[in-house]
Amino acid sequence: MKEKVNAIIDILKDRYADAPCALHYDKDYELMIAVRLSAQCTDARVNLVTPALFEKYPTLEAMAAADIEDVEKLVHSCGFYKHKARDIVLGCQMLLTDFGGKVPGTMEELLRIPGVGRKTANLLLGDLYGVPGSVVCDTHCIRICGRLGLSQGKEPEKVEKQLRAILPPEESSDFCHRIVLFGRDCCSAQRPKCSECPLTMFCKEFNP
Repeated sequence: MKEKVNAIIDILKDRYADAPCALHYDKDYELMIAVRLSAQCTDARVNLVTPALFEKYPTLEAMAAADIEDVEKLVHSCGFYKHKARDIVLGCQMLLTDFGGKVPGTMEELLRIPGVGRKTANLLLGDLYGVPGSVVCDTHCIRICGRLGLSQGKEPEKVEKQLRAILPPEESSDFCHRIVLFGRDCCSAQRPKCSECPLTMFCKEFNP
């Protein structure tokens, strides 16, 4: 398994030299907000919505004092806008009252913030703090790692645990970003481009 994992990592590195987060942000709390908006929504849609949101509320203090109904209007197209708007405002308030105005750097602290689950927390830990072993289990990751035989099942927390056990900790965050890129341009859910795929030798569906 170790050789297989390292081979997959090397192939993905070759295909995607850079492994940036697809969400656009300048400040730590903006990434927290963008990830919350991305739930059940595409990153592309979030990147269309956040510029207006961040322009109207340009500081953490302004976001924390925002009218939730106004935020609802700005994030409406991201879906589940009532829950997301509430979590954004309450989350920013908590950053000010409990964490000195900074996104905290531990899983335990992050999970206290409204709207932050393990997926969001892992992304924040990996991207903001470079914490080794940060595994972001989104739908791309769960689907593709299952196809490659790196994990079993579809429960995010269980898949995260499985991947933590086999991924080199220093590679895990970038691996997850590359898996997202790979899922978008090659290994899609409905019509994977198997003829263009560099990982078919490892794929359980290609080699049943």
